Amino acid sequence: MNIEEFFGQLDEYFQKNELDQVEPYLTRNLEEAKEAEDYAAYIAVGNEMIGFYRSVSEFRKAFDIAEDVLLLMEELQLGGSEHFATTLLNTATAYRAAGNAEQAYQYYCQALQIYNGLLQEGDYRFAGLYNNMSLLLEQMGRNEEAAKLLQKALGIVEKLEDSGAEQATTLTNLALVYFKMDRVGEAAEALEKALRIFEEAGENGETDAHYSAALAGVGEAYYRMGDYAPALASYEKALLEVEKHFGKNQSYAVLCENCAAVCDCLADGEKARKYREQARNIYERIG
Repeated sequence: MNIEEFFGQLDEYFQKNELDQVEPYLTRNLEEAKEAEDYAAYIAVGNEMIGFYRSVSEFRKAFDIAEDVLLLMEELQLGGSEHFATTLLNTATAYRAAGNAEQAYQYYCQALQIYNGLLQEGDYRFAGLYNNMSLLLEQMGRNEEAAKLLQKALGIVEKLEDSGAEQATTLTNLALVYFKMDRVGEAAEALEKALRIFEEAGENGETDAHYSAALAGVGEAYYRMGDYAPALASYEKALLEVEKHFGKNQSYAVLCENCAAVCDCLADGEKARKYREQARNIYERIG
């Protein structure tokens, strides 16, 4: 398998938002790699499948392929490799998205242990791990730890060239943790920087997949300040971004619930009902 051609076609599907083409394309290439006993390609495609199934909230499929790839790598004696750590990170993120915090934490810690043994301090790969791990710690209520990891991640990505999207994503995550710690001023400052980076990058009409998180953060900021109309506008803009990049997944449902809460504050009960109904339908669909 020509791995560059594989990723080129995959990127094209995402850029054109042709999400219906992604799963059959991934499945076909995984089967071809298996038949050819091209293990490197199988691992690469498998990791892409973990991320894709997580993004569309098909968690059972994500767990199945993750287990398959991890077992294969152990059989190939790659258990202490960087590639194994990357697969652990992807698996942990899928479990985090599915709400299985303890399992996710174990996988993140295992990945961090491997990175510590292989990589130099400040390596860019730590930034991705810190960002993902911080989201889990935030969900677990360990906000101080989450903020420290994000500050470390930001210190790494700020030193990299062409890292605007990574900086903006990290700033957004940091802002959301600051909100939970009632550090509203710092949260607003981080969000302002993140939005500026995202919007400058999206001047040609294309937006980063993480832009929705920044918009959701702005919505939360307005909501906390009691400014409900712009809060709803930000949340609704985030909805459009999530649907464009990932479809109506779990994140879309959460945003619908946020919109409903804001509509309650605006005394728009009918609109709130419709948003809650959308959220309920999505949760029923993804189980």
